[in-house]
Amino acid sequence: MSIQAVSSGKETGDVGKAEIQIREAGVEDAAAIARLLHDFNTEYEEETPPVTELTRHAERMLREGEMTVLLAGDGPDGLALLRFRPSVWTTQQEAYLQELYVVPALRGNGIGEALMHSVLATCRARDAWIELNTGESDVAARSLYRKLGFTNEEGPGGVAMLYYELEL
Repeated sequence: MSIQAVSSGKETGDVGKAEIQIREAGVEDAAAIARLLHDFNTEYEEETPPVTELTRHAERMLREGEMTVLLAGDGPDGLALLRFRPSVWTTQQEAYLQELYVVPALRGNGIGEALMHSVLATCRARDAWIELNTGESDVAARSLYRKLGFTNEEGPGGVAMLYYELEL
């Protein structure tokens, strides 16, 4: 599990730019991941399994390499959850950013951006291209993704790309 410090870009007095520690999670982090995922779903009023059940899922998925999770700070204070798979279109892998979450009280301190820089570095290291989705109302996330070069437009006509899902 590599650890890297990412500058948040936020000034902290005369100390300079704050460094946010980002590390890849291991199986031992499953309970913390489950807590953050549960908090994420609860905050956005989505149905969520209990933390104990999410912990079991996270343990299995981490052990089997079905997800890669980056954790920010000691709390941990945020996470980025990636799923990798082979691409049909190229020899590169596809990475899907399934979740990006920062504890509400700590938002605005550069944690989300630090996580995203680590997400991009992780994808580059694995020779993967990345896709994600977010809600139209999540203005902060959309702004961050645009800042990092993501687009939700296709072609010169600016046709919006849409994301659909169906629970079965």
